[in-house]
Amino acid sequence: MLFLCDGTSSILIQTSGLENTTGKQDFSSVLPEVEKAINEADFLCVDTEFSGLHASSSFHISSLDTPEERYHKLRKGSSDFLVFQVGLCTFCYIEEDKKYEAKPFNFYVFPKPYSRAAPDCRFLCQSSSIDFLASQGFDFNKVFKEGIPFITSTQESELRDLMEERHKQYKQFSSPAFVTPDSGAEAVTTKGPINVPEEHKDFIEGICKSVEEFLEKDGEENLSLPPCNGFVRKLIYQTVRQRFQSGVHLGAKTDEKKQRYIQVTRIKTEDEMKMKEQEKQSAELAELEEAVGFTKVIRLISQSGKLMVGHNMFMDLVHLLNRFCSQLPENYQEFKAMAKCVFPKILDTKLMANTAPCKDLLPSSVLGDLLNHINCKPFKPPEIVIPENFPQYKLDDSNLHEAAYDAYITGICFTAMSNFLGGLQNPPLPNVLPDATIIKPFTNKLFLMRISDIPYLDLAGDDVLPSRDHVFHVTFPKEWKAPDLYQLFSPFGNVYITWLDDVSAFVSLYKKDQSATVMSTLCKRDTRYKIMTYELFKNGLPDKESRKRPHSAESMEEEPKKKKPLNVDAPVFVSRSRSITPPMPEENENKEEEPDSTSEQSSEQKLFEVPAW
Repeated sequence: MLFLCDGTSSILIQTSGLENTTGKQDFSSVLPEVEKAINEADFLCVDTEFSGLHASSSFHISSLDTPEERYHKLRKGSSDFLVFQVGLCTFCYIEEDKKYEAKPFNFYVFPKPYSRAAPDCRFLCQSSSIDFLASQGFDFNKVFKEGIPFITSTQESELRDLMEERHKQYKQFSSPAFVTPDSGAEAVTTKGPINVPEEHKDFIEGICKSVEEFLEKDGEENLSLPPCNGFVRKLIYQTVRQRFQSGVHLGAKTDEKKQRYIQVTRIKTEDEMKMKEQEKQSAELAELEEAVGFTKVIRLISQSGKLMVGHNMFMDLVHLLNRFCSQLPENYQEFKAMAKCVFPKILDTKLMANTAPCKDLLPSSVLGDLLNHINCKPFKPPEIVIPENFPQYKLDDSNLHEAAYDAYITGICFTAMSNFLGGLQNPPLPNVLPDATIIKPFTNKLFLMRISDIPYLDLAGDDVLPSRDHVFHVTFPKEWKAPDLYQLFSPFGNVYITWLDDVSAFVSLYKKDQSATVMSTLCKRDTRYKIMTYELFKNGLPDKESRKRPHSAESMEEEPKKKKPLNVDAPVFVSRSRSITPPMPEENENKEEEPDSTSEQSSEQKLFEVPAW
């Protein structure tokens, strides 16, 4: 059993009997069908769309990130940006027909605060991400107007505790104690009425007169008072309760324009008063249940215990955990434990596609390209049927970047690669299910985009951390460009530059056996640059030679700026912009998706070999 998660999509619901997209109005009626599909599934697929990727340039991913460093960068993004859309597709294998039945669901989500006590989420939008979503026909009106609400499990527990405490206070109060009808931090018990400020006395007197006239006349059971702010509502509540200690029940309401007002209800007996209060408390609990919203779907997936598979899913995972479970921990090992607890089994199809033997047969691991490749020999896509009332997706680019569709094709790619691996066994396995032995090496490992010397992030064990003795940290004058660094390191052959900012970069040697002589050759006095090993830089330790050669802005400015002669034997100039921030792939601008591991190797010389595992 598995759960597949891919990282570029939407958030709405699509299910039998419904239109292609469904919002919060239909969520409660659709949830039982979602639960049924999850329980029947052999594996599940999920995909997400975000409001942005990088909070600032300092959080851009680097080819020299460690798994822990990459986590901290994605953690920052998950706290700053919002999930707009989640796609879910369940796959159930029908043994007698040798087919899979797929059920795609598409969810728009948006964290609307349901009360004054509920979290009021602040988030960032990245213009490039919003522009990309708009170019794909993303409906932002559905996000903000119809998006399914959600809160984390931690927030739900805090709100339940607050509500239970308020209900407990109500049961304990006795006249002349008064409790405000507003749900929130100010909902407290007070003894006796408070003084009404002079500027509000006329208004409060008018309200009391309206309530008195309402009680004297028969007919209407409810009286809606004019909308007003929280302080005035509290004055109304306490004053009316003091003057009319029986016969009325007060409750706070919200109109269509989000204005808060008090509704007065005629009460004839004490039992009726208690019944009204119980109805009010039940309504508050129902309102909280509605606010939990899409988090219920994530809980169903977690409780199913099924393997969670996704395509390039590291970013999806941190967003799903942070937005629907609990705030991500700062500690990297605690994040691993949290991910393993919520989703016991995870698999990344991006990792499968970039691991031999699949890697040798797939020119590109971008999701759309991958779908095309697995439709050619030696791969064979599974036969899949979609129930009549679900969207009948065609395998083309017309639906690419819709969450449910991306989740759907992720499942197709997973089964095709799994069956290919099964065909290599002796004897061959015609159909590989998620719990097969040949799938286990990929379990709980996440693909790390653009990091070629670390094969994966291991959620269940220690990460593979290779030696980077051939990497050096260099600081230099601001006017230096790539050719200057190429010339500096020319005695050691070709190098790869990873820019950090305008005055610093990592320089990696292709000829790793030359690394032992770099420091002794380049560390000289009175130079305009400073160099140290990768290990010393990461550990924050000063290099001996660096201490002998203090590098200051003043010393840089004293030396006249001269145009250095260019070494004609130096490597070909490489655009600095490519080294600083490689362009995001067109296939998936809204998530960290590597363009194509193979084509990237051909367009840029590859520095590291991916370790076999």
